[in-house]
Amino acid sequence: MTDALELDALWDEFHRVVNMTSQELAAWLRVRDAAEETEPLPEQAGTPTGQHVLAILQKRRTDLTGDDIRVMYEVVDTVTAQQDEENEPVAEDTGRRHRLMTLGHDPLKPPA
Repeated sequence: MTDALELDALWDEFHRVVNMTSQELAAWLRVRDAAEETEPLPEQAGTPTGQHVLAILQKRRTDLTGDDIRVMYEVVDTVTAQQDEENEPVAEDTGRRHRLMTLGHDPLKPPA
């Protein structure tokens, strides 16, 4: 089980790496999954992890489940591993950017 201090640190780190708002992420997941003639229902758009990140963004810290905490660690680890301080992301690297945006991190978005 995660203690309160560890959970506070994870909460802060998660919200640092997930730099998209819940509205931005929801819109991205819908756009990402939209086909030429159809668009998925908002609650069905995106990957399961992307949907889970969106759900976490809409929760209070006290409402987190064990599964939420697992996903938060996963997202922090994935985004951190893909960040490269020496090679700032460029707009042309769309594949990498889109993968990260599915997790709620837009590498082209300036730090808050």
